[in-house]
Amino acid sequence: MASPTLIAPTSKLKPLLPIKARATQTPPSPPPHQQPLRRQFLCLAAAAAAAATTTASLALGGVQSAFAASDEEYVKETAEVINKVRSTINMDKNDPNIASAVAELREASNSWVAKYRREKALLGRASFRDMYSALNAISGHYISFGPTAPIPAKRKARILEEMDTAEKALSRGR
Repeated sequence: MASPTLIAPTSKLKPLLPIKARATQTPPSPPPHQQPLRRQFLCLAAAAAAAATTTASLALGGVQSAFAASDEEYVKETAEVINKVRSTINMDKNDPNIASAVAELREASNSWVAKYRREKALLGRASFRDMYSALNAISGHYISFGPTAPIPAKRKARILEEMDTAEKALSRGR
């Protein structure tokens, strides 16, 4: 006995017709020997900029990075950031000026990182490594928990320890 829900074919199936691809037109491409005008313009602009940069760096007395800072400047600015970190971290959590101090610290740390992270000569220094790590921990804390949230004791101890090692490395020229 057949189930009433089964469908039985009652007529012959018709074969499927093949699918024909539509004819598409591609836009005409420029001849291979002629580049588009935009590409020519960009090549000329890049060549002009490179020539201007080379001429300016030779006129200044040598080829140096535009962002290169002197070693004395690095030591001075790093010491300033270390002092700012220590004073901000050691503020009382009920101090009414803590939010503005944290904002100043974040601005100083962001500018320090932006200035020195591109310097190949500084990347291997112990002072740079410790400062970068400490600033990253501080920024991460204040971004996550807000400027008035106190830093936990373990994190605070680690940050202050990194500040001490960075300061020692700075005094040794590392």
